[in-house]
Amino acid sequence: QVQLVESGGGLVQAGGSLRLSCASSEPISSLDFMGWYRQAPGKQRELVASITSGGTINYADSVKGRFTVSRVNAQKTVYLQMRSLKPEDTAVYYCYARRFVTNIYWGQGTQVTVSS
Repeated sequence: QVQLVESGGGLVQAGGSLRLSCASSEPISSLDFMGWYRQAPGKQRELVASITSGGTINYADSVKGRFTVSRVNAQKTVYLQMRSLKPEDTAVYYCYARRFVTNIYWGQGTQVTVSS
């Protein structure tokens, strides 16, 4: 069972930056896919950014050019650098990992609140 622990959320003014971290209990090189999802009140959970074990990266259109996902294998950590934050980025952000297609793991979530 892979444990994922997010950190780095908080309250920030519009235009500010935050960096989220997702620490894995196992080597992230063993995980096929890792991503960051977010869920705002009353909305469905959506994929924000993802990175595969092969290094392929994808972003939701709403965050392209503002968010950057990266990983440091030695630290067993995936990061989400968020810049130029907007009030509509306010949500609970969840780290997600998948191994062997069907093994899926979620973190507990971290709240990001962007004030206008």
